Amino acid sequence: MRRSKEPDFASPTFKAEPYEYWARMRGTEPVHKVRLGNGAEAWLVTRYEDAVVVLGDPAFAKDALQARGVEAKHLPWLPGPLRALSRNMLDLDEPDHRRLRNLVQKAFTPRVVDDLRPRIEQIAAELLDAIERRERGTADLIADYAAPLPVTVIAEMLGVPPVDRPRFRSWSNHIVAADTSTWHKLKAIRPAISFVIFLRRLIAQRRQALGNDLLSLLIAAQEKGDRLNADELLSMCFLLLIAGHETTMNLIGNGVLDLLRNPDQMELLRHDPSLIAPAVEEMLRFSSPLQFATERYTSATLEIGNVTVPRGSLVYVVLSSANRDDSAFAAERFDIARGANRHLAFGHGIHYCFGAPLARLEGQIAIRALLDRFRDIALTVEPDQLRWRRGLVLRGLTTLPVHLIPAAR
Repeated sequence: MRRSKEPDFASPTFKAEPYEYWARMRGTEPVHKVRLGNGAEAWLVTRYEDAVVVLGDPAFAKDALQARGVEAKHLPWLPGPLRALSRNMLDLDEPDHRRLRNLVQKAFTPRVVDDLRPRIEQIAAELLDAIERRERGTADLIADYAAPLPVTVIAEMLGVPPVDRPRFRSWSNHIVAADTSTWHKLKAIRPAISFVIFLRRLIAQRRQALGNDLLSLLIAAQEKGDRLNADELLSMCFLLLIAGHETTMNLIGNGVLDLLRNPDQMELLRHDPSLIAPAVEEMLRFSSPLQFATERYTSATLEIGNVTVPRGSLVYVVLSSANRDDSAFAAERFDIARGANRHLAFGHGIHYCFGAPLARLEGQIAIRALLDRFRDIALTVEPDQLRWRRGLVLRGLTTLPVHLIPAAR
């Protein structure tokens, strides 16, 4: 049973103000066992030093089958159409992880990503144009800006037609909230199946007419014998479309909220736009787009911070806690000029997010363009009225209602 002091980590209420709880855990039980909303037992790792070890040590495996020494038939049931997604790159260890990563990471190198800068700037400008045309000067910065910008970028990279993008945004919303209770998992089955059917049709269509998009390149790699099978191709597209926009949307939304809550830092950034790169790194640290890193499993009985964790245990690194650890970061305050920002928002080790260069660029362009376009941005609700999205892993707002006053041109 959940101990009385344990909150529902996936709830919007907890995610609104989680930091006092995590600070208390770092001081009293930095590695502790909990029972999650779905009944599973898990070990939470809250200190920065321990987080680096867990994320970087291959003994904390991603593949539950290998770590627990069980057969696939003993894993939780999945509907047939979704079984292909259970072996995606995010949940594999070496050498399978490296093989799949090598096929896709060339599309996300800093040089390739920087070539996308003009198009990302254009998308941001078009979205801000639409916001500025509104008579009342109000907007929801999640629905109107933070969500459509990365959705458009990753959809264009994969060649998803514009007419289909709102649908996969809706599917994604349901899927990422489905990592807690059995009820939420059941609710996510239908949108997940719809998403898989859509992707299979898109892949089939692209096979008939390859283009220059990332999906075409992945199909071509498969046909050249690079061992990317049909299920791996499907799961790769699924992962790219969800991970490619969910975290960046949270980065932009959480980052803007950080600036609104720290007006001195917003003014500093307005007066010195060259600070945009360290500002985004501080946003990633201070309000991590992921509350938890994705799951790990102990492949043997292991020690974490002098705590013995049995083999086969589910382990979550709490990024929201590790990135606020006073022992790793000299000050808890939000500081956009912070140097040597060694945050873990993109992970650490072999599973470090290969999309990090794109997420950084999108965040820098989006936030810089927003501040350039509007001389005044203010919340239209009290901060404690903001609602956070349900789900164990991601941490982001459902809406960010603001009033905006355009800058003089």
